[in-house]
Amino acid sequence: MSDDLPSDLAATPLRSTRSGSFWVPGDVVDTDHGTNYRAPMFVAWEAPEVVTKPYPLVLVHGGGGQLTDWTATPDGRPGWMQRFVDAGFAVFAVDRPAHGRSWSHPDVVGESGAPFTAQAAKGLFAPGIPGHTQAVWGDAPGDPAFDQLVQGMGFLPKDLAESQRLDQARLASLLDRIGPAVLVTHSAGGPAGWLALDARPDLVRGVVAVEPMGPQFSTLFEGGDLVWGLSAAPLDYAPAVDDPAVLEERVGDFRLASHEGKPVVVVVGEASPFTAFEALVVDYLRAVGAEATLLNLADAGVHGNGHAPMLERNSDDAVVPIVDWIDALT
Repeated sequence: MSDDLPSDLAATPLRSTRSGSFWVPGDVVDTDHGTNYRAPMFVAWEAPEVVTKPYPLVLVHGGGGQLTDWTATPDGRPGWMQRFVDAGFAVFAVDRPAHGRSWSHPDVVGESGAPFTAQAAKGLFAPGIPGHTQAVWGDAPGDPAFDQLVQGMGFLPKDLAESQRLDQARLASLLDRIGPAVLVTHSAGGPAGWLALDARPDLVRGVVAVEPMGPQFSTLFEGGDLVWGLSAAPLDYAPAVDDPAVLEERVGDFRLASHEGKPVVVVVGEASPFTAFEALVVDYLRAVGAEATLLNLADAGVHGNGHAPMLERNSDDAVVPIVDWIDALT
């Protein structure tokens, strides 16, 4: 075989790992079309030859994204999935239901939201905030890295609460299969982490929430209200809550038994728009019982990051304090 490899291959180090994939099946439903599976979840896994860390990681992408957010950067470098594997973890990355490979027809899974636009990508990810120096992409179609960034982004289901309920159910089934794990979530995947913890507290060792959706009780878009605090789907508060409106009125009166004493770190980039509210998310997590801390990457010496540090120029540096935090759990 020729040693003249395409540039993308030549720039990627040779590694020896195990890898595979499987499905968490969707619900079997009868429709006008016949019998269908509703909202499955695709899982890709990778592990080093020798797993040295006691808990696997479950990587949950953000809204409109897919598991490829974890596998490569827009400029072609290895992603955080590989970096976690190289650190000794077994890693399971998911396509959330109705995202990526976990497709499901709207007649089966429900109405789709609006398509993800280049303008939305620019608002979330493109340079523009003072100090945002680590983006490898420009701000419009035609820039090669911007094109790579946006190609993997699709629409969200229109019903955010139902989408999150499906995330919860499929992640719970995944945890039943693989055992205790640490959840690593990003952006609109953040509620999936709180909900999976609520469903399987004994199987979630801790949560790393990178730039999670918020702040609490916010209205994000039509049908996207975080009425249960940090999620649109119900969480199991104590005392029991029938009308979630009381949660915002009486913060501190309701706890989440699933979150009680659970280690959680909320990670934010130094120059991300999410820096404006992530401290409020941490405060709310503490109010419901979690042992929550805020990690601004700048405080760990990692500077210039925006909303997606796993995709930016210094991604290899940005993952280090997260690995250190997870290592401290064990």
